[in-house]
Amino acid sequence: MAISAEMVKQLRDQTGAGMMDCKAALTEANGNFEEATTILRKKGLASAAKKAGRAANEGLIGSRLSPDHAAGTLVEVNCESDFVARTDDFKQLIEDVLTEIDRAGDSATQAWLDNPDGVVKKRVAQTIGRLGENMAVPRFVRYAGRGYVGQYIHMGGKIGVQVEFAGVTPEIAARPEFATLVKEVAMQIASASPVYLSRDAVPADVLDKEKSIYRAQMEGSGKPANVIDKIVEGKLGAFYKQSPGGVLLEQEYIREPKQTVKDVIAAANTALGGSVAVTRFARLKVGETGV
Repeated sequence: MAISAEMVKQLRDQTGAGMMDCKAALTEANGNFEEATTILRKKGLASAAKKAGRAANEGLIGSRLSPDHAAGTLVEVNCESDFVARTDDFKQLIEDVLTEIDRAGDSATQAWLDNPDGVVKKRVAQTIGRLGENMAVPRFVRYAGRGYVGQYIHMGGKIGVQVEFAGVTPEIAARPEFATLVKEVAMQIASASPVYLSRDAVPADVLDKEKSIYRAQMEGSGKPANVIDKIVEGKLGAFYKQSPGGVLLEQEYIREPKQTVKDVIAAANTALGGSVAVTRFARLKVGETGV
């Protein structure tokens, strides 16, 4: 059958594929839109497979926050070049991936994300076919229903921070002092890259390893055991404060090193008349592994 320009445009609007690709698919499918869509998807997936081995170390961190701050999502979307990362097609891919995570809700897991037949992989394949670069969505972080969620995007989308607070009443949420606190804590995480929230959050095996290193450094020093114990504790204190790494609440505040982040939160609570506390956080940087 004859393939009209209107039919080609309709398929392009549905799939995002190029005009010539849409016309060819419709011709092959004899005007059947469902079959033509399947043909384009297969071609998109084939195109994605060809490019899968190419390094995709550029990209952006996408973010979405509910109006009431009860839920938030960060997602890393990678491509091969910063040029492609700045295109409208790539930015639309990020928005579409965020929408799929929202739709999946609690079902959005790493296994869901990595499913080769899942909605995210298929959506990524479409953009690979259109832009000609390898792309990937390696990870995301979603917080929902457990507290007040704040976000901070740094370096034009290369770093994204998400932080959750407990003890936030509607009255506190409306205060400018609280908005400042959220931003300052998020900026601290972006800049100082802490690994743990508090001392209690540091795994026992990590502490044991650090202690064994410090004790090994003292071998042959001739110092009494009780003195070595004090030195080890002092070094642990430095471990908690270190940046990057360490414990968020123990780190020196980036704006005033004489204060810790814990001090900043305490001062904010005094001003707010509340008991706000950080419950969890995530920091995503394009090209890094882990959360």
